[in-house]
Amino acid sequence: MVSYLISDLHLDGSRPDVTRAFCDFLRRRAAGAEALYILGDFFEVWIGDDDDAPLAARVATELRRFADTGAQVYLMHGNRDFLLGQAFAQRSGALLLQDPSPATLGGRRVLLMHGDSLCTRDRDYQAFRQQARDPDWQQALLAKPLEERRRIAAQIRTVSKTMNSRKAEDIMDVTPEEVEAAMRRYGVHTLIHGHTHRPGRHQLTLDGQAAERIVLGDWGELGWCIKADQKSLELIHWPTAR
Repeated sequence: MVSYLISDLHLDGSRPDVTRAFCDFLRRRAAGAEALYILGDFFEVWIGDDDDAPLAARVATELRRFADTGAQVYLMHGNRDFLLGQAFAQRSGALLLQDPSPATLGGRRVLLMHGDSLCTRDRDYQAFRQQARDPDWQQALLAKPLEERRRIAAQIRTVSKTMNSRKAEDIMDVTPEEVEAAMRRYGVHTLIHGHTHRPGRHQLTLDGQAAERIVLGDWGELGWCIKADQKSLELIHWPTAR
């Protein structure tokens, strides 16, 4: 059986082409899959499971249709959609996946992560991440009216873009020592993540043994996925334009 992994689609009402590409991916490329792993930043922003925007309803319907074919759908939080909750997961026929999570894919034991926690040199972001993952902070935010949450989300995005534009590129990439520590912690030699928007396969040596870090790409003009069968992990990209 075949499983697929994707991340960083950043689905947003202002990018209907990416939403169409995702729906086409489910109906064509991933048809008949055993499982789909979505490793964070599925949405550009998520203000709560009570969001009444048409995009949320459409995506939930598409995922439910896919899950009803017999595929298991796993959703991991990213730095954009950390407020995704059980209500949306249930509507979508999905299970929320902890970050990090070990799994067996491609005939090997792997570690699945969104990847933002690996970027420890970005101290400003790590401080925000700690706050944003706090249950009390999340509940306080979710208690606000929808429109107020939309305004807050827009402000956070603006500040984030401004700050990121001023940071050195290497600061926003993973810290090699953190990558190795995570792999040791879970006893794996393969790590799969997204977040950095720097797709590729990186070979490394971990405690004298060959290891690999596979990075999923973000969706735009190209779509990205990993296709996992019983023997291999294949990083694939394709044009999203019809």
